[in-house]
Amino acid sequence: MAHSVIQANQELLAKAANYYKSSSISKLPAGAVFSAKIDGCTITGYKSGKILFQGRLAEAEAQRWGTSEAPASKPKTASSAKTVSGFAPPPNIASLSAIGSDEVGTGDYFGPMTVVAAYVSKENIPLIKEMGARDSKGLKDPQIIEIAKQLIHAVPYSLLVLKNEKYNELQKKGMTQGKMKAWLHNQAISHLTRKISPEEPEAILIDQFVDPNIYYSHLKGQTFSKKNTYFSTKAEGVHLAVAAASIIARYSFVKEFEKLSEKAGMILPKGAGRQVDEAAAKLIEKNGVQDLGIYAKTHFANTQKALDLVSRKRK
Repeated sequence: MAHSVIQANQELLAKAANYYKSSSISKLPAGAVFSAKIDGCTITGYKSGKILFQGRLAEAEAQRWGTSEAPASKPKTASSAKTVSGFAPPPNIASLSAIGSDEVGTGDYFGPMTVVAAYVSKENIPLIKEMGARDSKGLKDPQIIEIAKQLIHAVPYSLLVLKNEKYNELQKKGMTQGKMKAWLHNQAISHLTRKISPEEPEAILIDQFVDPNIYYSHLKGQTFSKKNTYFSTKAEGVHLAVAAASIIARYSFVKEFEKLSEKAGMILPKGAGRQVDEAAAKLIEKNGVQDLGIYAKTHFANTQKALDLVSRKRK
């Protein structure tokens, strides 16, 4: 099994533990402070500061957090190296007219999964850069709103919002979050390609959340094209189209979150931490567990934690 290891300080270790909290595993190996399992990778953080990533996407997932130490994966064969390079963006992609796609809300207990594909032509690159488009994760919500309000008038885009009711329905039927994301990315890109026709993008760049081969296996039975399509982790820094998509997606997510908070009659916290458990418990007490699926991704561990909080209060 391929694996990667990074050395983290205590701040980064705590940040990673919180990030993967919704996918946490209760049984921890000796010396571990957290362990989680996501599509294609198992992540374990140790008291020593080392974070171990195991599985098909170990190296890609490790890159979210820093430079990995020498990965102990098997040496790539010529064929596997060819497959990987076939999905890597060309060196000049930043200067090409491109569609970029990104998603937000996948790690948040409350709020919908939101995917956006945005098109930035080479002629528009200086303008989009001047607007301040960059990775939405490094921006506060007020900044995102300000930039997004400019971007939605400057770039063609396609926005898809997967409401929690539908998300939970698909999840209960056995569809993984990874497959949902692949479907949404593919649909957003297809919609946008038709919208900008007859103009054709020189490249399509997807912010990589899964091995490209797995991505296409998720699309079995769907209509899709591989022409000039590339994958990259941290793709917001590779092409401005992904940065623009990230900001518009976050803007939409924030607006949807505000609507849910208004419907709930309380401010719903983002993420999947302790505050989320407490908010979910309040919703259960107020409306019953049957309505939780309107607001949340109910298969997250937060649901059981919220039910435990309610149970303890009633004793």
